[in-house]
Amino acid sequence: MPDRRTELMDAALAVVADKGMKGLTHRAVDVSAQLPEGTTSNYYRSRASLVEAVLGRLLELDAALLQDQGPAGPPQNIDELAGQLASLVLALAGRHAGLTRARLALSLDRPEAVTAGHFRLVGSLQQAVAALGVPDAPARARDVADYGDGVVLHLLTVRRDEQPDAAAIAAAIRRLLSP
Repeated sequence: MPDRRTELMDAALAVVADKGMKGLTHRAVDVSAQLPEGTTSNYYRSRASLVEAVLGRLLELDAALLQDQGPAGPPQNIDELAGQLASLVLALAGRHAGLTRARLALSLDRPEAVTAGHFRLVGSLQQAVAALGVPDAPARARDVADYGDGVVLHLLTVRRDEQPDAAAIAAAIRRLLSP
């Protein structure tokens, strides 16, 4: 059973995913968490402290997601890496879509707050790409990350009624990583 702060932050992320940053109020979090009015403001006195706590919870959930989605070890080849990344894209646009929508809303409102996490992710991808001997690993990792971000965004918006094709996503990633 999560503690009260975790419960409030998960409810706050649900509010941001559903209503965007403008919808993030103490009262909206109370309603989402099904707690008495004033509960959220007892824990987070200002909107700024509420937003900071939401960002902290997002980073915590992102770390857990990457750990859960990550392989037991480094990918052995480009095909394996492409498959892993395609699975991650589908998870972000599928079962973790609410978290992704919240991340997008937060990144539009507070881009500086998500920059470090983005560069950590791209750095890890760059290491994996370099370990596989792909030339110009920094640029290739950035290209793959940009492609993945675009696919996730499209799957959540303009292509939300389509059934995503993991094989096609993996094939596009392989093309981006091919010499």
